[in-house]
Formats: sequence, C-alpha cells, structure tokens
Amino acid sequence: MTRKLFGTDGVRGRANTAPMTAELALRLGAAAGRYFRRDGSAAHRVVIGKDTRLSGYMFENALTAGFASTGMNVFLLGPSPTPAVGMITTSMRADVGVMISASHNPHQDNGIKFFGPDGFKLSDEAEAEIEHMVFNGVEPVAAENIGRAKRIEDGRYRYMERIKASLPQGLTFAGLKVVVDCANGASYKTAPEVLWELGADVVPVGVSPNGTNINYKCGSTDTRLAAETVVAHGADLGICLDGDADRVMIIDETGQVADGDQLMALLARRWSVAGRLRGGALVATVMSNLGLEHYLESLDLRLERTSVGDRYVVERMRDGGFNLGGEQSGHIVMTDHATTGDGLLAGLQFMAAMVETNKPASALSKSFDVVPQRLENVKYSLGADPLTEPNVKKAIADAEARVVGRGRVLIRRSGTEPLIRVMAECDDEALLGAVIDQIAGEIRKSVA
Repeated sequence: MTRKLFGTDGVRGRANTAPMTAELALRLGAAAGRYFRRDGSAAHRVVIGKDTRLSGYMFENALTAGFASTGMNVFLLGPSPTPAVGMITTSMRADVGVMISASHNPHQDNGIKFFGPDGFKLSDEAEAEIEHMVFNGVEPVAAENIGRAKRIEDGRYRYMERIKASLPQGLTFAGLKVVVDCANGASYKTAPEVLWELGADVVPVGVSPNGTNINYKCGSTDTRLAAETVVAHGADLGICLDGDADRVMIIDETGQVADGDQLMALLARRWSVAGRLRGGALVATVMSNLGLEHYLESLDLRLERTSVGDRYVVERMRDGGFNLGGEQSGHIVMTDHATTGDGLLAGLQFMAAMVETNKPASALSKSFDVVPQRLENVKYSLGADPLTEPNVKKAIADAEARVVGRGRVLIRRSGTEPLIRVMAECDDEALLGAVIDQIAGEIRKSVA
C-alpha cells in the first residue's frame, strides 16, 4: 500500500497549507484513533506532545477532536521532547503516542508523527493503513462513547527522572560548565533542569520560545551561537539540541563541532570495551561518513547501513538485536534507554565519558578523520521528477564512474522537503567538488 501523506518522519509541511491543515489533523486523529481502537472496547488512550511552534496549538486541538470522536481518551503533555512522548506512551499504557513537530525545520512548518504502544515509531505498513482511512473516512462513535481530554502536568518530570536514571548511580557533573542550546524548542525547560540537577554549571541559550523562533539561528542546525557562548564563558562543552530534542551536536571547549558520526564512534568504542555493544555493530544510515566505517573496522566492529530516517535505523536495530545506532545529523538511538533518538540522553552519555576518563571534550569528540564529504540540496517543484531526466541520470552515472575506488555518490529525495540531496565522498577534494557541481548543475537545469 503506497503512502501519499507520510514521509520519512510522519506527515510534514507548511502549517495551514495542504497537507498540514487543521482539517487534515482532525482526520488523521480520527483515522489513527480507529486504527488503534479496532476492537471497539473502552479505555483506549492517546498521549499527545508538541514543540513550541505557534501552530502547535491548532494541531493539538484538531488531533484531540479527531481522537475523541473515535472514543479515544486524550492525554496532553504540552511542550515535550519527542523521546518523552515515546517513553510516556509506554509508561501510561497508551495505545498510541503523537508528537506535533517539524523537528529542525523553521517555525512555519509543522508535522505529526505517531508512536505505537511500545513507544516505537510506526511501520510503513501501519502508516499506509492510517492514510487509507484518512482518505476513505472513519465512522465516529456514538455520543455517549466520545473520549475525554486531560492535561498531564508532570510529564516532563517523569521523563527527566527516567533520563537521569540512564547514568551510573552516584555519577555527578559537578565541576563541569556546560552550554545547552535548546533551539527555543521542546526541551527549553527539561534540558537545563536535568543538567543542573546532575550538578553541572549550566549556561542555557535558546530557552525563550515565542512560537516563531524555534531553530532560528540556534540549535543543532545552527551551532554558531552555542559555540560562541562556550568560548565566551570558558565552558567545558556545549550540547546543541533541535526543536524537538531528538538530535544533538556536541561542541568542545574550543568551539569545534562534533556531529552524530563522531558521537556514535565514541559510544561504540566505549560500549564495545565494556561489553555493552550488542551484535558487534553500530547501525547508521547511508549518509554516515566513510571514515566512521573505516574506524569501526579498525575496532573489529561493523557498520550496518540503512535508508535515511531514524525510524529505519531503529527498525534495523530491532530486527538485528543491536542497541546503538543513529544518524550523522545527530539522532542517536540507544534502545537500552529510549525508543527513539534522544539528544539530551546522548549529551549526558558524552558528559559521562568526560567524567569517567577525565578528558576534555576535544579529546573525545574526534574519534576518526572524516573522508571529505559534501552535501548540496537542490530545490524542485512538487510534482516534478528531476531524477528521471536523461541528462541527470547520465551526470550521476558519470560521477559514480569518476569516484569508483576513491569514494561514493549518493543521490536521494528528501523525505520531508521538496529537495534533491546530492552527496558525495572522495579522498580527492577537487574531484569531490567537480562531481557535486556536475550533478547539482544538471538537476538545476532540469527544474529551471
């Protein structure tokens, strides 16, 4: 069953513009409510969280109406990190969890993503079935069976206690000064409070959300503010989260940024030495740097690659019995502790490594030398299909032939935006630039 609404991470788009309208959110809520309440029994529950976007109020209310119309009781968390929704869905024995967020995108965008009763994101097949119900309609319940809605006031505290419990008992961050950039997003209260409670001297930035400043010149996709703050305050490190706090970038004491690949490399080595790394492998996407793969091979570990999207990483982890995975973009998934990427959890693990090794962030944030990599995004109009154009296909084939044995070329459509992502890696930076320009140029010509 093909999907039209769902991308790699739920349904996403510009708020108040199709498909991201209040009407669609209501229909999605009704469809998901019917999907998870097919036995017709009472006492079914849905947990709904959101980030700090202005449009979150609209979608929260619309989803609540849709779920209640099918007899689901709704529990509203308010602003909450995405991993908190997955965790609380399981702890409350809910049938489904929903996060209203467009993650790292600007405030004009929003999205809706679902978690099953086990706290994991839904499969492609489940999303396709819900989508089918959206387009074909859902029968509402009788008036006396309409669901109720209730706000959960202590959701973030439940999450905070769970995430602190991921660390060894007695470990403290006393003596460490940390800048935490919450991207004016869902973690603006949670992350600084957790770090402070663990003993750190906390310098918070990006903690003044106004509905329109989420991810704006801050957070994991724009680390300049946090890097400047680390240096200015003489901090030991910086932790940069995105709008829904499922991604992280680490900044060392000099202001240098470490991405998800470097953090996964550190954790894989530490966990392997400690006998904690299940399956002798790390799971990451096709976007992760070749340098990471080579580094793992030097440790007699494997890199298992998946399609882009943290839920595909998690699916492979669950299928293969692995417990560590993630994405270069900063999704770090540790299934011993969480069901999805958790930026703050990953940041705490990095800080624990600093404490346990007594090494500075700069000594831990670069495990391997990267193979030169370049990514260029090319916009196209919805409905167009530039990758089917003969000149584009030829340019890609030519580029692949030029880097064979020295690197690789990866061309894909974004699952969340109308973009063609042109990525290549090569040990020759001049050749790398040439092949990227060649492919991107042909794509631009095809969409002009």
